Amino acid sequence: MSVSRFALAIMLAWTPSTLFAQAVAAPTDGAEDAAFGDIVVTAQKTEQKIADVPLTVTALTGETMRAIGVSELDELAAYVPGLTIQEQSANNPGFVIRGITSDNGSSQQGARVTLYYNGVDISRSRGAYQDLYDLERVEVVKGPQATLFGTAAAIGAISIISAKPEPGFSGALSGGYGNFNRYLASGYLNAGNDMIAGRIAFAYKKRRGYVRNIAGDPDVPNQNQGQVDQRDLNGQDQRGVRASLRYRPSDAVTADLVLTYDGQRNPGTAFKSRAFAPTGGFGGKPFDDYGPAELSGSPYSESVLGARRLGLKRNVYDANFTLAWDVGDGVTLTTVNGYREFNANEVFDADGASVFYLEFAEEARGKQYSHETRLSYTDDHWRAFVGANAFFEKGFQRVPFSTEEGTYLACSVNPLFAGVRNILNAAGIPTGTGCVTAAGTIPATRATSVLTGGALTTAPYSSTFQNSGRNDTYSAFGDVTYIPTPALELTAGARVLIEKRRSGYSSVAPNSTIARASLLGTSNTNGVTYRAEDSFAAVLPRFNILYRLTDSVNAYATVAKGRRSPVVQLDAVTVGTTVSPRLQPVGEETVWNYEAGVKGSVGPVTASAAVYLQKYDDFQVSVTNAGVTTTQSAGTAQNLGFEADATVRLASFLTVFGNFGYIDGGIDKDTRFGAFSGDRFRLQPKYEAAGGVTMRVPAGSLTLFATPSVTYQSKVFFELPNNEAISTDQYTLVNVRAGIEGPGARWTLSGFARNLTDKKYLIDAGNTGGGLGVPTYIAGEPRFYGMEVGVKF
Repeated sequence: MSVSRFALAIMLAWTPSTLFAQAVAAPTDGAEDAAFGDIVVTAQKTEQKIADVPLTVTALTGETMRAIGVSELDELAAYVPGLTIQEQSANNPGFVIRGITSDNGSSQQGARVTLYYNGVDISRSRGAYQDLYDLERVEVVKGPQATLFGTAAAIGAISIISAKPEPGFSGALSGGYGNFNRYLASGYLNAGNDMIAGRIAFAYKKRRGYVRNIAGDPDVPNQNQGQVDQRDLNGQDQRGVRASLRYRPSDAVTADLVLTYDGQRNPGTAFKSRAFAPTGGFGGKPFDDYGPAELSGSPYSESVLGARRLGLKRNVYDANFTLAWDVGDGVTLTTVNGYREFNANEVFDADGASVFYLEFAEEARGKQYSHETRLSYTDDHWRAFVGANAFFEKGFQRVPFSTEEGTYLACSVNPLFAGVRNILNAAGIPTGTGCVTAAGTIPATRATSVLTGGALTTAPYSSTFQNSGRNDTYSAFGDVTYIPTPALELTAGARVLIEKRRSGYSSVAPNSTIARASLLGTSNTNGVTYRAEDSFAAVLPRFNILYRLTDSVNAYATVAKGRRSPVVQLDAVTVGTTVSPRLQPVGEETVWNYEAGVKGSVGPVTASAAVYLQKYDDFQVSVTNAGVTTTQSAGTAQNLGFEADATVRLASFLTVFGNFGYIDGGIDKDTRFGAFSGDRFRLQPKYEAAGGVTMRVPAGSLTLFATPSVTYQSKVFFELPNNEAISTDQYTLVNVRAGIEGPGARWTLSGFARNLTDKKYLIDAGNTGGGLGVPTYIAGEPRFYGMEVGVKF
């Protein structure tokens, strides 16, 4: 990106996402008199205007997200500085705040980024993905927030708050159609009175995959003819429903019950190989990350991996109950209770080609229970809360593997099988990354016959390993704010916790018929489960100061400690012929966050800016080898960053908005840290920006509206250690939503386009195949466009 283009991106992007919600959704009548800073958030366990919160907070309302066409978590992240959400699949999202990623699927490991849903922690990565529909708002709180959001908020929290029932009868229904056969339907129905009200909302989204998969296609030459006709990849088949009930027997008591189901039946993820070509090759190029794929899975997918086709089947069930009682004299009692259960099975082709080589699935299950009770107090000089929390979690991850022995031995780059590859080379069968030809044919299918002297033509092989985790956490927390004068607020708080973490591991990894060894190199516990446990304690403080420079501009500073839980990392090891448990504990990761900022409004401009420094000890990283992901300490790390956003109301019908983020974060340069020394954090661009224009122009009784926007991110590394081949260059995406609105917003007709210029970019690279010597690449979304119509009553 040239300097001039980068400067343009910043100019377009100098806006506040904190007040972005009002900017894009503001009504035309009297909008010029509205106070931009009036968005109310509950980041500090009490309702406050966002400008009065001494933290870096971004809030997007449900109306905002509808206005700009955001309906997915990864889409939302593009408009929030310091936030990246990588949606490899709904079963494997990566949540990144200020360069720190939380995405590990192991049940033995804790989260770094807390996801809250209606006040309940849902942070386990395989159960965290949540569809965005009928929402009140989403709050993104940056920096360690253990006092406010629990121990998983080591570097920040994303809080999703659904729309609550309200008195009266109302409803909405919308539908849409777009390219790639995209169908969308969503809506809600609300009914009730001041005492009791109910609301039911739903969303259904379905879209054909945007990466064509020729495997099994009867109309296209491929290596899977006559077998399973795989679906196109990176598609969507998602459904969700939410039922809410609000009971208010008096003005002092409010009880909310929310029941949610979220499910996916998505086709497979497009893990594409640069080493293994599809049938017909890469069209004369050395590789093609964006062309058709040929992912055929295993012929034994249904019996070994759990599903006939590549893809995801995922179900999430959630229930939460909140009771708030205004006791009087400034005291409020609140209790928040939650239960969440998820189960998912995702079948994926890790070698990125039609060769029957690295075929995996991941089965994940989990249950979470939580309870929190707190007392809050507010008067003119004091604001405080104190409470206790109990969180119980059970998780399970099972990874089955399927391959054909001769093919595996031919394609593998493992030095252990070098002698076998020499035999195959002598027989004229290419090996390693040459086991698939440049034309996509697979001479390796003859390997079993050669290695067994013709006794066998195929030798199916399968293995599995699984880990489990149980976490019981008890904590007490308190937070006190002293307001000596209306201009000054001083806050101090801490969470004290005790946690017990228990891990389990088992495997079935038989020796192969040909190689007489476990193909993935994992030890075979023969189904016996090993177990280990440990207990930990911690104190996590925070300190904040807010100073009112003027009636509409505030300055703030904060110091806080964050912590990622230690890992009771357990697997198995073979010494000679003896298999025994191997415990490799990883110490807690701690971070101190130092931050200062300013936020507020001056005339038509509302802006915020913050600078922060974060220092880490025992920075935890995930490393994948032989299909198994483990955690280890990469040493110390630090992160220096700057975030800014601004909104400018140019006229009652025209608003410019934008934001900018800079992060210089990575592992410290130290020879003790080996390959990680000096590396940048994964999944984090050094520069990111977003901006656009919102127009709402009255035309008689109608309103014409348009929201064009641009998002930019600089180069990203997908793995640690950093590798140029496992990265994506900078890219800019252009989005637009425009249409016409009827009187009183009773009906809307709109069109949208995402990635209008059809920019090609990657959302991930490396993956499971990378841990076995054949990295794979996932292309980002192409141009999506379509029409939507909505009605309200």
